[in-house]
Amino acid sequence: MQQVRERLHQEVDKVVVGQGIVVDMMLVALAVGGHVLLEGVPGTAKTLTANAVARALGVDFARAQFTPDMLPSDLTGTVTLQGGSLSFRPGPVFTNILLADEINRTPPKTQSALLEAMGEGQVSVDGTTHPLPEPFMVVATQNPIEYEGTYPLPEAQLDRFLIKVLVAYPSPDHELAMLRIVRTGLRSSTLDDVSPITDAAGVARLKTLVDGTVTSEAVLGYVSAIVRKTRELPAVELGASPRAAVHLLAAARAAARISGREFVVPDDVVRVAPAVLRHRLLIRPEAELDRYRPDDAISAAIGSVPVPR
Repeated sequence: MQQVRERLHQEVDKVVVGQGIVVDMMLVALAVGGHVLLEGVPGTAKTLTANAVARALGVDFARAQFTPDMLPSDLTGTVTLQGGSLSFRPGPVFTNILLADEINRTPPKTQSALLEAMGEGQVSVDGTTHPLPEPFMVVATQNPIEYEGTYPLPEAQLDRFLIKVLVAYPSPDHELAMLRIVRTGLRSSTLDDVSPITDAAGVARLKTLVDGTVTSEAVLGYVSAIVRKTRELPAVELGASPRAAVHLLAAARAAARISGREFVVPDDVVRVAPAVLRHRLLIRPEAELDRYRPDDAISAAIGSVPVPR
């Protein structure tokens, strides 16, 4: 899996510069069957990164632009009359990597249409269940700046995302490197140069590899202690759920594999903890006024739990 990661970075770097953390977290999520929420201002290559990752992994990619008038059937598909008989016309959700662009711009009814797909790997239309292809991962994006005309994701749906990545502006060096990329007009001409390094079957084998990662009792206790500590911090109104502990352990196993190890160490847990926990914590209003953020609470929780030796 370490080799897959290195080759994935080589291919994605042809079109996207400075998004190594995003690529790593997407690989972690895909390897355990999770989903990713990317939060960042427009123009930080969130869509381009997801597209490049899909191309490099040799899997299908689809984009759904979420708008206020979008219906659940626009996402899942509809039953239509063709040739005198009813047939199912699949929506964009029937793919391997689905980019749910600006997910917070569509009403909760349409947002919830993703819940079954994300949790069960299937959708139900007119009482009939349709399985989604394997692998399946939702990469959702949202803009943290604009709130007018948006619908914040409910906690139940946020908890379905394995990882939330904060996509920041590139460094000066990365921005210069981005300007050096060959383009045809506004489009990066190197996107077509991204070559697949594996396929859907290869991605499925990554899941089997991660499932075989060795985790000691000490590391299990470390994961549990960090999650439980988030529920005890005075600045936190709602701490991480038991599902968060399961997700944190799964992400740590994948992080160990992309580092070339067959066993989990505490550093793997610390590495993925912010991405796995930040969207699951509710900070008290008075703490928010002091600019206390979920990442601060996660750092406090990690700092107060003894590291197993």
